[in-house]
Amino acid sequence: MREAHTVEQVREAEEVLLARTPEGALMQRAATGLAHAVADFLGQVYGARVVLVVGSGNNGGDALFAGTFLARRGAQVEAVLMDPDRAHAAGRRALRLAGGLEVGPEELRGADVVVDGIVGIGASPGLRAEATAVLDRLAGCPVVAVDVPSGVDVDTGETDGAHVVADLTVTFGTHKVCHLVDPAAHACGAVHLVDLGLDLPRPDVVALQQPEVVALLPRPAPDAHKYTRGVVGLRVGSATYPGAAVLSARGAGGGLVGMVRYVGSAADAVRAAVPEVVVGEGRVQAWVVGSGGDEDAAEALAAAFADDVPVVLDADALRHLDAPPPVPTLLTPHAGELARMLGVERVDVEEAPLAHVRRAADQFACSVLLKGRRTLVAEPGGRVYVNTTGTPWLGTAGTGDVLGGLCGALLAGGLEPVLAGAVGAWLGGAAASEVAADGPLVASDIAAAVPPLVRRLLTSAEDGL
Repeated sequence: MREAHTVEQVREAEEVLLARTPEGALMQRAATGLAHAVADFLGQVYGARVVLVVGSGNNGGDALFAGTFLARRGAQVEAVLMDPDRAHAAGRRALRLAGGLEVGPEELRGADVVVDGIVGIGASPGLRAEATAVLDRLAGCPVVAVDVPSGVDVDTGETDGAHVVADLTVTFGTHKVCHLVDPAAHACGAVHLVDLGLDLPRPDVVALQQPEVVALLPRPAPDAHKYTRGVVGLRVGSATYPGAAVLSARGAGGGLVGMVRYVGSAADAVRAAVPEVVVGEGRVQAWVVGSGGDEDAAEALAAAFADDVPVVLDADALRHLDAPPPVPTLLTPHAGELARMLGVERVDVEEAPLAHVRRAADQFACSVLLKGRRTLVAEPGGRVYVNTTGTPWLGTAGTGDVLGGLCGALLAGGLEPVLAGAVGAWLGGAAASEVAADGPLVASDIAAAVPPLVRRLLTSAEDGL
């Protein structure tokens, strides 16, 4: 599991480690890891032109010592000191002894890589004008950020003000929230973690990785039959949007549960497209409601709640929820839908998705899956799961319908709502990447790719035993 900690948690863990570590050893460990990552990024160090943009904090010291390492390997290293009187003195001396130079902004002539050591995790969001002026002179050069891209909000993932946009971020000890949560995560580029041996507490923001997903996948018992494996019910689609019902049925019908039941006005379309689906009322372990529901959504929602089983609530059904639901529920809005539910503008949600998904989970007292490049799944007052799988090609009609059906199957298979959302988002993103990481796809492709993906995951886990 990829864990993201807050600034306060990191600071406390660093203090404990520093107390039992020789002076300067922790910075040397971080700087060495940074230098190796920059060297890998460059490919060829000898003769490469490296510009360090150095602030007054420890990040600036990390950059200076990393530059020293690169200069000793033959790189041409230049350092721009944003505040020379407060720059790390030992780092400056080491860089000069290794042949590195201190230069003014006016002397910059481009670089093979820029190392952003302007500010660290304790700084306020945004950058001063002097820093942005230096970065403007280096526009177009690849950037490696030290710990975090300077200027982003580390604990929220927000980007309120000028900030660095990195190609690679080298972080230390643990991931921070901004490495996982957009829009700051987008500014981080690829993220490389240098382990410092920190003893860290349980984080509130995490990203499932393949081993956790495999462990959570529903598996049939030796004596299982279709009813014991779980039945997921679909009250989705309408005469206007029968395709939503079909896609939801395909998402739910990937074999993770024993049966899919459909109730609604798109029955003929569902029966024709997915013959395994059973049409008609009956007992279920979870309902999926709302995708393409149109005018049928309110009645479908009331009927699902009356069954007293967990519910995945999507799309049109979200318009009819104005209070905490009476059963365990996973809401699956996109930014516009969540904005309407919270009475804010869509841009507010897009600029601060973590804050808004947490607010929604608390306000509606249920789990909330906020769709996006980095989908967030929050539980009330608890953890937020960030999904890091997927491809931009997922931004196409119908993928939300497939995701709703998939999450419903996981819910009927026994997962609690927040984990059904987290695992469903991971599987959907991973399936999309396998189908078309760099090219077009349609929602049906994702539904078709989930069963073979799950099969490979389970086989791989068994082979690794």
